[in-house]
Amino acid sequence: MSAKEKVIALGFFDGVHLGHAALLRRTVEEAARRGVASAVFTFDRPPKEVVTGIPCPLINSPQDRADLMRRLYGIQEVIMVPFDQEMMTTSWRDYITEILVKRHHAIHLVAGHDHHFGHKNQGSPELLMQTCAELGLGCDIIPKVELGGITVSSSYIRRLVELGQVERAHRYLGHPHTLTSTVRHGRGIGSSRLFPTANLVIPSHVLVPSHGVYVTRVTLPGGSAYPAVTNVGTRPTVDNGTDVTVEACLLDFDGDLYGETLRLEFFRHIRDEIRFDSLEALKSQIAADAETTRQAFLSGNLEGPPN
Repeated sequence: MSAKEKVIALGFFDGVHLGHAALLRRTVEEAARRGVASAVFTFDRPPKEVVTGIPCPLINSPQDRADLMRRLYGIQEVIMVPFDQEMMTTSWRDYITEILVKRHHAIHLVAGHDHHFGHKNQGSPELLMQTCAELGLGCDIIPKVELGGITVSSSYIRRLVELGQVERAHRYLGHPHTLTSTVRHGRGIGSSRLFPTANLVIPSHVLVPSHGVYVTRVTLPGGSAYPAVTNVGTRPTVDNGTDVTVEACLLDFDGDLYGETLRLEFFRHIRDEIRFDSLEALKSQIAADAETTRQAFLSGNLEGPPN
């Protein structure tokens, strides 16, 4: 087998949820069986956004999508290409033969039951299977995944994240909602006097949970992880502004985080964001939130999706 040959999973994979997991596991399994690389072919932005011109808020940044596929499922190569005019006008057959087979050396393709591709989405799972058979390629079409009678989908999970229902989102994602971002300077009034505070820059078009305070975990570039109390909102007590901020207060950590890239995982909603009468009242509440977060991690109930 050529080192270039690949088993390739097809899709956008926003959220890298339990429905995607079935595709990714099958891809890795088949690649191991054939002794070739496991890969994903995906786009840097949602095709629908390019076609309609309407921005589509996403669960993950492109970087987080790639990281989750590699880290959680062992995908070896993430082929992330621009969804541009050339890609948008490529016929469904050329998409398979010219791009996936000739350019990226696919010998087996894996797609979901609702995967459509090529110009005007004219390619279907049926056409994919038929064409793979003609070309002598392997092909798997993965059926939909349901949980509690609900089809696991990116659109459903986006709504859960928007509502701040991060525990329920965790259940359908199969992992906590993840946001990787760089720390910028923030005012840090109130919280930084108690705990080191990371004020995170939100990548454009990436969803953040609804305003409130959350039990989270922060993982640093070296791999060390810390429980954190994270506030999503406008910080009404200290800013009285309208800009949405994501500010994580790390517990049991001492150091300067400015300029670092952190991975933030959301586990549980603690309370809504409220305005306090004084900084002392705010600091007292942050201390209480910190204790809630500490106890949540000590309980051992956060590592897996809730039942």
